[in-house]
Amino acid sequence: MRSVKSTSTAPTWRTSSYSASNGNCVEVAVLDRAAMGVRDSKDRSGPVLAFTSREWNVFVSSIRAGDFDR
Repeated sequence: MRSVKSTSTAPTWRTSSYSASNGNCVEVAVLDRAAMGVRDSKDRSGPVLAFTSREWNVFVSSIRAGDFDR
């Protein structure tokens, strides 16, 4: 994770279409060319976790490969 400087353009946050409608989910956004942000949808003004593009791609690939399935 790394800190990301604020830009003049606000990120566009999105929630997965698989998320439950109860609000218990996370949102993701492209923060800049080299970072993805993740935040709690219940606390939109709260902290944002920032991941490098490489970290994010490894995470998404691991999900698709089933590495986190029980």
